Amino acid sequence: MELDALEKRIAGLRSEIRAAKAAGDHATVRSLRAELRKTERAWDDALEPEPEPAKAPLLPVREQVHQALTLLGVPTAAKMIVTVNEAFFAGHITTSQLTSLRRDEEKSFRTSPYARPYYLCAALTSELLSPARGLLAVSTWPLPSRIIGPLSPRADFLTSATRIAEHIMRLTGAGEDASPSAYRLLTRMAQNIPGAVDGFDQADPAQVIAAAGAELAVHEESDTDERGEAARRAEQQLNEVTRLFGAGLKTARTA
Repeated sequence: MELDALEKRIAGLRSEIRAAKAAGDHATVRSLRAELRKTERAWDDALEPEPEPAKAPLLPVREQVHQALTLLGVPTAAKMIVTVNEAFFAGHITTSQLTSLRRDEEKSFRTSPYARPYYLCAALTSELLSPARGLLAVSTWPLPSRIIGPLSPRADFLTSATRIAEHIMRLTGAGEDASPSAYRLLTRMAQNIPGAVDGFDQADPAQVIAAAGAELAVHEESDTDERGEAARRAEQQLNEVTRLFGAGLKTARTA
């Protein structure tokens, strides 16, 4: 299907989704959203030719993870790291690679502490100071930033959306185009932030930043206090290894 036809179908699907949502037909909304995502992927494939084989190897996995986490600035799950890496850095890593990466980082740190400029480490739960399940952070971040309290998942989601929007604006400000997948990621996130996007349109970065900031202001003080108190306990109770990789063997599920 040619680009014009795909674009026409995308516009039509968005209109149909709005009508189905207004009618309260949730099953049709879900079906149409799935077709919309499929059609948008087809549009991307039609727009962008197959890339030539890389002539040089990509960055090592840990460096790809580090650059994605640096963009986001908050403890992040493997799936999101993979998505951001692909959308902004054209990298390719898998969630299975990240599963063993944190264990390797801890082993390296225990063998030779601080031999590397940074380590990919665990986020810590505010209650038990144990590794928060599935979340990676960077050792050079301040300890409170690596703590996950009750409000932290939402606060960090809003922070991530803001930083992604800001990065897109930096790219466009420098005369570069963010990839369609970067805008799709921002739009998906914006749909979970009140006032961040109009219907099913593509998200506007400035609007996302404003809406995310407004909600973050509601949670930020309490979240910061919780993280700060937990960080003080961690400084008193944990050693240099467990401050990075968590206490004990327990993990806690985060929302």
